[in-house]
Formats: sequence, C-alpha cells, structure tokens
Amino acid sequence: MGDFFSEMSDAEYNQFIEDIISKKPLTDEMIRAMLSVTDRNSLKKMYDAAVSVKERYFGNDVYLYSFVYFSTYCKNQCAFCYYNAKNKIDRYRITPEELREMCGELKNTGVHMIDLTMGEDPHFHNTPENLLEFVRITKEVTGLPVMVSPGVVDNDFICALQEAGADFFALYQETYQEELYGKLRVGQSFEERAAARNNAKAAGICIEDGILTGFSKMKMSNGETINPSVSDDIESAIVSIHGMQKADPDQVRVMTFEPQPGTPLAETTQASDLMELKVISILRFVFPDRLIPASLDVAGIPGMVDRLNAGANVVTSIISADSKLEGVVNFDRDVSLNERQRDAKSVIEKLHEMGLERGSQESFEAYLNRSKS
Repeated sequence: MGDFFSEMSDAEYNQFIEDIISKKPLTDEMIRAMLSVTDRNSLKKMYDAAVSVKERYFGNDVYLYSFVYFSTYCKNQCAFCYYNAKNKIDRYRITPEELREMCGELKNTGVHMIDLTMGEDPHFHNTPENLLEFVRITKEVTGLPVMVSPGVVDNDFICALQEAGADFFALYQETYQEELYGKLRVGQSFEERAAARNNAKAAGICIEDGILTGFSKMKMSNGETINPSVSDDIESAIVSIHGMQKADPDQVRVMTFEPQPGTPLAETTQASDLMELKVISILRFVFPDRLIPASLDVAGIPGMVDRLNAGANVVTSIISADSKLEGVVNFDRDVSLNERQRDAKSVIEKLHEMGLERGSQESFEAYLNRSKS
C-alpha cells in the first residue's frame, strides 16, 4: 500500500491525473493507500500529481487572504483551542475604530479577501448588529470580499450577514467522527454545526469546511490517547473527507493539531505535518476545482511552501508587518513583530521565487460569483 505511486508506470500515472481532472472519484482503498505512503519518491509523485491537477484548474495563480482575529473571547470549551473559555489568558476585542484603521492598512497590500475571525464571543453572538457593523466597515474601507468565521449562528443571523456583504462563511467541523468530535468540541452539537454551514450555502454565501490531523498524538490531561494509532488517524481522515463532500464546500482545509498551553491537550506531543501534506494532496484529488489553503499560522513561509507544493492554492493568515493581532494557532506567538514575515509582501516575494503568481482580483471574484450562483 505504501508504494501506491511508485508502482505506477508513466502512462498509469498520467492517466491517474487525467481521471482526477475529469472528476473520477477515488475509492476508499485508494485514499487509504495514499495516506499510508511514506516513501520519499512516492510522496513527491503524489504532491506533483496534486499540483498538476491544481494547475489545470487554476494555473500558477495563488490567492491571498488577510487575517483579522478581532476577538479572542469565546464561550466554548474546545479541548484543542488556546482561546477556550476556561483558559486563563489575556484576551482582547478590537473596536470598530481599530478595525477601520486595520482595514485601511490592508486594502492596498495585495490580498484578495479579508478574513474576519473570532471566538464565539457573546458580545457579537448575542447582538448580531455588532458583527454586521464589522462586515460593513470592512467592505466599505477595503472594497474587498469578506470572509466571516463567527462560529455557529442561526439562520436569521446568517441571512443578515449575507445582506451586510459577507462573501464567505468559514466553519470547521474538525472531524466527522462524532465520538471524536465530542472530545474536541466539548458540549457542542455536531448537527447544529453542520446545519449552520449548510444554511450559509443556501443563503448564497460561499462556505469553507476544515479538519484536523494528528489525533494519534493527542493526549488528554487524564492521560487518555484520543486515537491510539496512526491507522486510526487514516480512517478518521477518510471519514472526514467524505463528510466534507456532503456539503459541497467552496474551500476545504486541513491543519495539523498544535498543542496549546493551558488546554486539556497541552501535554500532547507535536505531530509532524506529513499527514497534513498528504491530506492536502488528497483534497486536491477529491475537490480538484476548489480552493485549498496553506496557512501561515502553522509554520510560516516555509510551511506555506510545503503546502503549496502539495496542491494548495490559497495563502491564509496574512497580517500586517506590525500587527499585534493573535492567530488561531500562532506558532510565532513569541517571535518579535518584525521577524514574523506573515505580511503580503513577503508572501508575494516567495511566490515569485516558486514560479507562482498572485492571481488577479477579477479571477478570484469570478470564482466567488460562480460558487454563489
């Protein structure tokens, strides 16, 4: 199974790519075999195949999203999240005036979309107008599409976000194994989370779903291992990939779990990003014409390069060079601001070194409009 690609002839390999481009579905056996690959040459062939598929749909274009984590308050107790309600950390909530200033700094940097992200902060959840104002400010100042990541909100709230100008609704399920979901998103409804994403799509907003990898390393504070083996991680990924297919998302992502201080999973050993890179390639095979992000929040520019080389075509978590805002994972929490290199200029320079290009704003918005329709 680990030799899935190395056993192919050149003709079979080229036919595999053509089959993916024509949207021939992968079998579970094929996905399982690809997730089991460890041979370096086979991995390269898999990543190269994913890039070939991406190029047939998107060419060398890469799209850039800024990141405005505007509130780190949250009512939830997610076991994996630094900002869960029980963690004793310093928190912030920016003001409309601060948002307006940040948007002014971001609007001419080359990003294609502004990503407004928060925890499930009651200040915004209980008073929707507070969030709607943030969407309107962002649209007014930047003139760019806006992604919102508000957590689970009801259908009236979603329709109001659409009317205020929200273009994208990001809501990650993390896993489609319901028992595992219950251990990660403690006390939260699996069905309500999926329904909110479906409601957003029905309202004419593009949707993003996402999953985590690295479960076999996860240990609770009581010593319990969430998934006992790498094999369980593979089966979890297969279930989750199929789960994401059901809602037909416009953007799909995967991220490696990174232990966060003060959380129930803080003592977990950090997993490598190998499984994440393999899942990115498989997501490109399963969703050949969709957006797939490479997040700067996980491993910065070097991590971005690896993820783009595995089939991703979006760079997320771009922030201003002097931004003091937090990230979701924040691998660089302890790095001085002038060393973070998560600004658009640094990203675009690296893209050019890789032979890639910042896609046009027109092509990005054409994608959004096709998806909405």
